[in-house]
Amino acid sequence: MSLLDTHTVIWVAEKPHLLSTKANVAIRKARQHSGLAVSDKTLWELAMLISRRRVSVRTSLRQFLDAVERNFTVLPVTSAIAERSVLFSDRYPKDPADCIIGATAIVHGLELITADLPIRESGEVKTIW
Repeated sequence: MSLLDTHTVIWVAEKPHLLSTKANVAIRKARQHSGLAVSDKTLWELAMLISRRRVSVRTSLRQFLDAVERNFTVLPVTSAIAERSVLFSDRYPKDPADCIIGATAIVHGLELITADLPIRESGEVKTIW
């Protein structure tokens, strides 16, 4: 199983041409074998981005979120994830959503599919891009 960052979910659904070759391959393999997951924080981020019109989708907000729930395993924040989210070094982005998503990947032993350069450069979460 692989974990998708919020922007990756949007790109899979609306702009697949923005995905890297490695990301495309990883997503295809995960779909065929172990599946794809998102943090529950990603659902909230998607709702915020779409409702504020920072991201446009071809369906209603509710339909898009329902589709995400149908097509991805949604991993809830647990006490282990909450704890891990506050243990990142100064190299890791301070955005709370990034901390929850990164901690979700670590706690579940998943690779995070993300184009987010600061997350990738921190070296604190296993990433694919």
